[in-house]
Amino acid sequence: MIFASDNWAGAHPAIADSLMAQSHGYVPAYGTSELDRKVEKRFSEVFEREVAVFFVGTGTAANSLALATANRPGGVVFCHREAHVNVDECGAPEFFSHGARLDPVDGALGKMDAARLEAEIRRFPPHFVHGGQPMAVTVTQATESGTVYSLDEIEAIAAIARAHKLPLHMDGARFANALVGLGVAPAEMTWKRGVDLLSFGGTKNGCWCAEAVVLFDLSKAQEMQFLRKRAAQLFSKSRFIAAQFDAYFAGDLWLDLARHANAMANRLADGIAASASSRLAWTPEANEVFAIMKREVATRLQQEGAIFYDWHVPQHLAGSVGEDEGLYRLVTSFATRIEDVDRLLAAC
Repeated sequence: MIFASDNWAGAHPAIADSLMAQSHGYVPAYGTSELDRKVEKRFSEVFEREVAVFFVGTGTAANSLALATANRPGGVVFCHREAHVNVDECGAPEFFSHGARLDPVDGALGKMDAARLEAEIRRFPPHFVHGGQPMAVTVTQATESGTVYSLDEIEAIAAIARAHKLPLHMDGARFANALVGLGVAPAEMTWKRGVDLLSFGGTKNGCWCAEAVVLFDLSKAQEMQFLRKRAAQLFSKSRFIAAQFDAYFAGDLWLDLARHANAMANRLADGIAASASSRLAWTPEANEVFAIMKREVATRLQQEGAIFYDWHVPQHLAGSVGEDEGLYRLVTSFATRIEDVDRLLAAC
């Protein structure tokens, strides 16, 4: 009953097989192999336009380097208060942009409120040198609350960013889960809605270690080459990242894996909603479920072998979680089995 994180899951067999197949022989290094080029072309096909793709090893690296392309002196990046870049990346986005800072914007259920974003950007007038200058907006899709921005919500935020001449970045660590949750094409959830920079994640969805920075603005590609090298993210044997993405995209495996993870989350959520000992904090839209339980119930479940995390209570839930209760996060993955979900629900 492992619901701690989709990072706990292993690699899908097809991806492991692809890695094994590439482990023999010699190919050109540093992203110049035939397989690297094949996968880069596949990214352009997936997004229905030419894109520049840069493989990196972690989502934190992808986010930090993507934001570094938008760097300005005294730069300010606008993000949701609970965004991964703000609370879980140990200052990496600030470090790689040489001192830019993150400015949190509130909004319920992990999603940035567009009106609050507009107001926050206006706190930094262009000629007030002491405050710094806006440099980018970033959204997390799916969010840290397991919710998903609708296409209209992305477009509204993009319009604000565009009005202030700011690029819009999307942290897509769980990109596939959000995509199948909306039931749209990758292009519809990104550049067609105004996204300029994307952190494309595969690690949480069946890959071993495969992340990428995807640039829809090709003019940034030359600079990104140097940013990636300076950040020690230019892998010499990059064919092993390419091999993972090659299998990931083949036959739309990536979408099937995400659909399974989301389906397991829905099954878990339905059971929790019907339980007498717990309740849903809100309805999940991807593969993260947030439940409010009596602390004694959560402790008993953990003693019986369930693994999940305590979670901080977000501002919009303040006062609705009792003193003897806690908020808990349960994450499903491509490897979650129906019997694991049902065992947890039976224990509840």
